[in-house]
Amino acid sequence: MKKTKYIFVTGGVTSSLGKGIISASLAKLLQARGYSVTIQKFDPYINIDPGTLNPYEHGECFVTDDGAETDLDLGHYERFLNVSTSQANNVTTGRIYQAVINKERKGDYLGKTVQIIPHITDEIKRRMKLLGKTEQYDVIITEIGGTIGDIESLPYIETVRQLKWELGQDALVIHLTLVPYLAASGELKTKPTQHSVKLMLENGVQPDVLVLRTEHPLNDDIKRKVALFCNVKPSSVIESIDVSTIYEVPIKMCQEKLDETVLEKLNLPLKNKPELTDWKKFLDILENPKSEVNVALVGKYVELHDAYKSIAESLLHAGVANESKVKIHWTHSEQITDENIAEKLSNMDGVLVAPGFGHRGIDGKLIAIKYVRENNIPFLGICLGMQCAVIEFARNVLNLHDAHSTEMNRRTTQPVIDLMEEQKNVLDMGGTMRLGAYPCRVSESSHVFEAYKTDFIKERHRHRYEFNNKYLKDFENAGMIGTGVNPDTQLIEIVEIPQHKWFVGVQFHPEYKSTVLNPHPIFVEFIKASLGHKNSRVE
Repeated sequence: MKKTKYIFVTGGVTSSLGKGIISASLAKLLQARGYSVTIQKFDPYINIDPGTLNPYEHGECFVTDDGAETDLDLGHYERFLNVSTSQANNVTTGRIYQAVINKERKGDYLGKTVQIIPHITDEIKRRMKLLGKTEQYDVIITEIGGTIGDIESLPYIETVRQLKWELGQDALVIHLTLVPYLAASGELKTKPTQHSVKLMLENGVQPDVLVLRTEHPLNDDIKRKVALFCNVKPSSVIESIDVSTIYEVPIKMCQEKLDETVLEKLNLPLKNKPELTDWKKFLDILENPKSEVNVALVGKYVELHDAYKSIAESLLHAGVANESKVKIHWTHSEQITDENIAEKLSNMDGVLVAPGFGHRGIDGKLIAIKYVRENNIPFLGICLGMQCAVIEFARNVLNLHDAHSTEMNRRTTQPVIDLMEEQKNVLDMGGTMRLGAYPCRVSESSHVFEAYKTDFIKERHRHRYEFNNKYLKDFENAGMIGTGVNPDTQLIEIVEIPQHKWFVGVQFHPEYKSTVLNPHPIFVEFIKASLGHKNSRVE
């Protein structure tokens, strides 16, 4: 039985430095060298999961095959590694405390006083080692959310201290910090990094590798200075300079020999040199596209791009698959009116209506969908976007003027989108959610079949409300067809308008499964159709 090695990635100075991208990039390099790797994220907030968090607070909520609502960094992990994550890959303080309190209530601690050390740290430790016990990984990378010095992160740092002692040379710590540039003096400043490492040392943890985020190249003098003050070798000081796309980071980390440094410290052989041929080909097309396509992303959180992170990345992947640059026009649904819709969308090659919850911005989405349907512009509606397409069609084609979703209007007399009967008496917010991967049978005479090249798919869901099958015949007689059906429940998963150039609404979230090396077929076909629409307009 092989021994799993553990890498802990912490952050200092400021948040949003890119611990997730560094973790994913290192994992990509180790994977390319022939090691089996996974990444897990420990978040210090007390919410059980990000499922009920406002996107303005936390960005996108990513969903795994097994139905876990997780941090958006898991999306990066999957997009880089091309490997699915699970419930075990994301743990929050809320889950840790819930587990410990449940054990205390059951009497598992035999009446002892329950404390941060050892009970909370033991539970964190158990979760950190869980993936190593359930799967045989060579390396498990654990990203610790927040920054050193945050009171919420202290139990995690203490746990890392304990594990470093227990695991010895089977564990190491990578600390990511900021080296700011002061324009007034024209200098890069290392003091924030020194203070960040000092805080780590006060908590009993000596970083083994330092990754320094910077806007300007670090010279050898700066690296030697940081190494001297922070107790590491100069070769363990890694430059992470700003790049034009996150997908360049693995290449930069390879040039900086981050993977070689880590493997040496873990006493692992270098194995294969990471060629990353397909990755470099992807980057080459990304940087040198043959064409450009304009896509409007219509949503209510567009001022915060992280709220639609997976969609934006999926469009980028699909653009590369079509050797095209996708220019996203972030279009706020609350600002769309009948008077300005032509101005906003007439020059678009394709329109994507985004998922979401609640009534805010719905009217703008309905106006946008009516415009693209009537003007034959390629359309992709995801989750709520699909439901809005159903509502718009019901009102303006079927003349069901009160048609709505009972999520927005509980008193509607024409609930074309509704809760399933068995969900209606469930009070728990998460209890009515359909989460995770579900099967779907696809009609062979459909755009989606052309995309998937198969009649059976499994896609990830995150929603409460469904297409109301009572209205299905009326829709199909009028020209909107249910081309994807769940074979177990007969729920409609995909709707299309065959007479339209490319009009597809999906109840699931295809963006959760798009990766660099496997762009999602629905996005690839949507961009292909958008390019076709652009070319036909030019002609």
